[in-house]
Amino acid sequence: MSASPRDTDPPPGETRLDVWLDVSCLFRTRSEAKKACEAGRVEVNGQPAKAHRTIRPGDEIVIARPFARRQIVVVTGLAERSIPKAEARALYDDRSPAPTEEERERRRMDRVFQAAAAAAGTPDKRDRRALRKLRGR
Repeated sequence: MSASPRDTDPPPGETRLDVWLDVSCLFRTRSEAKKACEAGRVEVNGQPAKAHRTIRPGDEIVIARPFARRQIVVVTGLAERSIPKAEARALYDDRSPAPTEEERERRRMDRVFQAAAAAAGTPDKRDRRALRKLRGR
């Protein structure tokens, strides 16, 4: 009896995208990486990627992050099992552009608003209007 294609491991020198994203510490869990792939927030070599896609060294991965940030990484190594975070950083070369001063300020302001909202509870109508006005909407 032969094994079905789903039961076999990827060929040597390749690994599943969702597993690699988890092992390389770019996402907290494999299921979080899988959801990002399904939502279309991950591209491999310019193509939208599904979680089961195999990757190999040299592939360029673009991850859409909050605030319209794009993280660009190039695969330099593969791993199938969890490794320490310091070693996981060696699995990729981060080529993302540095955030601009405006982006840093926007992220800082959002953290402040989220902390204030958590401390104050659910915002009322006036608070929501003030937040929209501050965010420029």
